[in-house]
Amino acid sequence: MSFQLSNEQRAIKEAVREFAEDEIEPVAREHDENKEYPEEIRRKAAEYDFVAPNIPTEYGGAGMELGSSILVTEELWRADPGIGSAVGSAGFGTDMLVKYGDEWMKEEYLPAIAAGDSASCSMISEPAHGSNVAGIETHAEQDGHEYVINGSKMWITNGTVADVGVCMTKTDPGEGHAGITAFLVPMDTEGVKTEKINNKLGIRASDLAEVILDDVRVPADNIIGEKNKGFYQLMDFFASGRTSVAAQAVGAAQGALDAATEYAGEREQFDQKIGEFQAIQHKLAEMATDVEAARSLTYRAATHVEEGDDQTAAKYASMAKLFASERAVEVADEGLQVHGGAGYVTDHAAERYYRDARITKIYEGTSEIQKNIIADRLL
Repeated sequence: MSFQLSNEQRAIKEAVREFAEDEIEPVAREHDENKEYPEEIRRKAAEYDFVAPNIPTEYGGAGMELGSSILVTEELWRADPGIGSAVGSAGFGTDMLVKYGDEWMKEEYLPAIAAGDSASCSMISEPAHGSNVAGIETHAEQDGHEYVINGSKMWITNGTVADVGVCMTKTDPGEGHAGITAFLVPMDTEGVKTEKINNKLGIRASDLAEVILDDVRVPADNIIGEKNKGFYQLMDFFASGRTSVAAQAVGAAQGALDAATEYAGEREQFDQKIGEFQAIQHKLAEMATDVEAARSLTYRAATHVEEGDDQTAAKYASMAKLFASERAVEVADEGLQVHGGAGYVTDHAAERYYRDARITKIYEGTSEIQKNIIADRLL
């Protein structure tokens, strides 16, 4: 089975690469060190349809299928995972709006997000609940034509920069997965409080926050899809989300490989380029092989997700996320080793790829969770 890119997809990949080289790479270190969210870059990226490319064309988006959108993700992360994360996550939660949102929700929020004028967030994880979505404690109680939401959300990407969020709540606390409802919550609603998380190991240009919901009132019309069906709606996007993280990992790994290859061609020791030593050549060869293997599996997963076979898609998405994230960390580690002492300081991008790649093993389901999913579909 072939997973070759179409001419259109190759054009997308090249266009993102050119944009990333011009707009992201020159300022990547600055944004990382200052922990600065790249709003200007997000707006520029939107001009080329690189922000929330999943949004349909009728709402101002590019209407890309997953196989194309992961190419955008890969190339953004190749340039810099921190800025790549900020740009690539600007439409978090829009998949839910596109598929299950009422028309007024789509018309009000999707065009602004696609244009880069706004950002969204997806509020799922909590201080005590990450992988166990069914255990969330944030709850919504009906009061007439409104719902009152109380709870705390943790590790929320875009928490302090988003204008709107998709918030998962318990509307029937005794029913586990079957008692969860998704709400559309404007982030300027009274009672929504955000606190930026600044002490991250990596992807420092990306916004991360804790979100407190204290008696937040939203109309009953703000339910996305159906009451108590939120978890099952969310499940529709697990495979695509994990495939996207695999693409992030591929991009980070490729960036680390690029940096190591360039350095090996410049750095001299014992009167020759270090890239001429077989030990370094073997490192680069193994890194390149790992990157290509991860890329191939990621593209294959995207194909299965697009084909719509849920069980097969879930298996391959978890395989891609597991393999690509594990290899990305290893490739970034070897890339730093090629740099030697120079890789341990911020003068070179090697240390940044090393820090940034690590997150891909954690979010959208840890490596351990991915192994569980894969095993469930094998036995």
